[in-house]
Order: sequence, then structure tokens, then C-alpha cells
Amino acid sequence: MTMTPMVERFVFHFGEMGSRWGFNRTVGQMYGLIVLSEAPLSANELADALGISRGNVSMGLKELQSWRLLKIHHIPGDRKEYFSPAGSIIELARRVLEERVRREVEPTLTLLRDLLIENPANSQESYAQEKMREIHDLLEVGMQWAQEIQALSIDSVQTLLRLGTGVGKILEFAEKFRGGKGNKEFENIHID
Repeated sequence: MTMTPMVERFVFHFGEMGSRWGFNRTVGQMYGLIVLSEAPLSANELADALGISRGNVSMGLKELQSWRLLKIHHIPGDRKEYFSPAGSIIELARRVLEERVRREVEPTLTLLRDLLIENPANSQESYAQEKMREIHDLLEVGMQWAQEIQALSIDSVQTLLRLGTGVGKILEFAEKFRGGKGNKEFENIHID
């Protein structure tokens, strides 16, 4: 398989972004190519197109499967496996969000809960626990939001995304209407 210049630019950029989304550059490139391919791709096709070893492709495919981002296809008479995205772009984004929550946020919340039930030994630990409580509360709200998003239909998620800054404007209006009094439950949470 030969990539066109446009596809190549996207695939290489997807690799760079993949490192920010939780997997390495090569895995990101592999997934970018799989997403853009009309037909499912074999491991050999991925290796040839990206100029990487078959072993590297094999490890990358295992990583993508652990994220539940691949659909495996078999062609009658061919022993090779072929790979395509496991759903629409929005479904894939939901899976990445779900996996990042499971891999990153849940362990952090578990640690914070354990640390917050301990009795502080001194003022430094008391202050540290106050900050940990703020982090915990923010992560909890984020988890609740993520769970609510995950429960929505694809159409509802797309509608929510199209609302964009409109939601922020509504919240600003509501705050002005209340006389500038924000939600007391989250007044110590600062998002920059």
C-alpha cells in the first residue's frame, strides 16, 4: 500500500497526537492509517506502508486491541487477519475516553480517597489534603460527566458537541441572573 502525500501527512500527525492520547507514535500512525483506509489492512500492509518491522506492527495491533479500537476481519482462503476501526469516529473517541478514565483517572481517585481518609500529621499534610480534596472533587465531577456522556446516544453526543460555546454563554447568563453567585459546591475548583 502506498500512501498519498495527504494521507501520509495525516498519518504522521496522528502519530504525534497519539502520543498525547495515551499510546506511542507508531501505534498512532498505524491507527491513523487504519482509520483512513477504505478496506481493512493486514499487518504486512501496515508494516510496508509505514516502513516499520512486522514485530512492531504486531505489538501495536495488540495495544490497539487492548483499547478496543480494532475490528478483526478474516477473508476466506486467507490465513491473515485484517484490521479496521471498531466503529464510527465518535464511538472510537468514546472508547478512548473510557479507557483513559479506567487507566488514569480511576487509579488516581483510588489513591486520593486513601490519602484523604488518613489523619494529617502536621499542617503541611493538612494543606496537602485540602489540595488533594480539590483534585478529588474535580475528578469526581469529570467522572460523572464522562459517565453521562457515555450513556448518551451517538446522536445526542453529536448534538451536545454542536452546542459548543452556546452552553458557556447560557451558563454565563445564568450566573449573571443569579447575581454572580456561582455554584458553591465547586467554588474552590479553579479551571484555567
